[in-house]
Amino acid sequence: MDAWIEHEVEFCPFPDHRLEKRFFRMLSEMSQGMGDPLPMACQDWAGTKAAYRFLDNPRVDESIILAGHFQATRSRFAHSRGPVLVLHDTTEFSYQRANAALIGQTHKTFVGRSKEGRPQVRTVCGLLMHSSLVVTTEGVPLGLAAIKFWTRKKFKGTNALKGKVNPTRISIEEKESFRWIQNVQQATELLGDPRRCVHIGDRESDIYELFCEADKATICFLVRTCVDRLAQDGSVTISEEMNEQAVRGVHRVIIQDRQGHSSQAQLQVRFCRMKVLPPIGKQKHYPSLSLTVIYAQEAKPPKERDRIDWKLLTNLPIRNLRDAVEKLDWYALRWKIETFHKILKSGCKAEESKLRTAERLTNLLAIYCILAWRVFWLCMVNRATPEAPAGLVFTETELDLLDQFSKCPRPHGVRIISHYLQIVAGLGGYLMRRRDGPPGNTVLWRGLSRLNDIHLGFELAVSFVGN
Repeated sequence: MDAWIEHEVEFCPFPDHRLEKRFFRMLSEMSQGMGDPLPMACQDWAGTKAAYRFLDNPRVDESIILAGHFQATRSRFAHSRGPVLVLHDTTEFSYQRANAALIGQTHKTFVGRSKEGRPQVRTVCGLLMHSSLVVTTEGVPLGLAAIKFWTRKKFKGTNALKGKVNPTRISIEEKESFRWIQNVQQATELLGDPRRCVHIGDRESDIYELFCEADKATICFLVRTCVDRLAQDGSVTISEEMNEQAVRGVHRVIIQDRQGHSSQAQLQVRFCRMKVLPPIGKQKHYPSLSLTVIYAQEAKPPKERDRIDWKLLTNLPIRNLRDAVEKLDWYALRWKIETFHKILKSGCKAEESKLRTAERLTNLLAIYCILAWRVFWLCMVNRATPEAPAGLVFTETELDLLDQFSKCPRPHGVRIISHYLQIVAGLGGYLMRRRDGPPGNTVLWRGLSRLNDIHLGFELAVSFVGN
């Protein structure tokens, strides 16, 4: 079970070999007890105390912890073929602490009204994380390419700044949104082949400075726009220009509503290359750009869910409907990073930690990121390459143990990933009915935890009884 860990920690530049050994052991113990608190994962007081000291060590930070994983991501990227997608997104980790100042703030939330009817607001304690996940066009996560953690010592919402600050007059380097540019630059430098990478972001990434930086460095991007920018000669906006474009075709997609019910949506697709202008307050500092706008919208709003209405900006060449549909499918894969964040919070239970300072929590979250990627990779590689050899994931002993739980023979007598991951998922509650889809992340991390317990019991039996 520790073979994959060696690959992920090989290039971690720890200043002391003892720290490297402790990190390897922590990663191994935490992977065997996915979601367990540190005392349960470490099993004894000595190991738990050593883990706490590691997380609190001033010579350890998230950049050192993730350095080996970044290099492993680069290696997997180099061995892959075709274009890859770099998905960017931000998430929050919320905690309840008596002394919130040791961690910081994320946002303010409405909690009700007082007896006098005045609104009551509570400041949420926690950390923010901006991550960049590298995936193939089949959805298989190759790993993380960049991560930024930060917290706010003093939070000021947008409403508090209205009338006091003009956001267009503030340099991008002074804004939190600068993390988008930093992560794009870091991911591009790490992977080393910008022609193969397409950086994808949601509406939060609609940042003109980001477009200019990408244009300057010949970086490809595909983002969903939320600002109706000026276009062409400045007399029209992007929306007005797109409304004049004819529908180039219809693209049918299968989507799920909030209740998990699947349905087919028919999207009318328009696309047009146009000149996009910078915001009025920034026109002296940034040039206009020639970008393609892809507009996909459902003709009729559905009753049971929100209407699909996407406006995508890209500097990729779009020559025909096939190119436009391909980019729509790529953007739809952006949801993979949401799944990665879900594994962090639900599988690793990152928000249940009782650590008291932002520095300790950041180190712990960095470790969780590696574990969450591993579970996500297992889930997606099973769907993308089900015929791959099972030896890529499991040892011979683990395969022999899983054979004892198998309720059906191996396909063609060959040990393949899909067969054994299905058995693992069965240990985690997967029912393996005919109409069930492939196993998901939840049943896999439960099953892997049970497999580790079974493997431990087997080793103990061998030590007492012998082979």
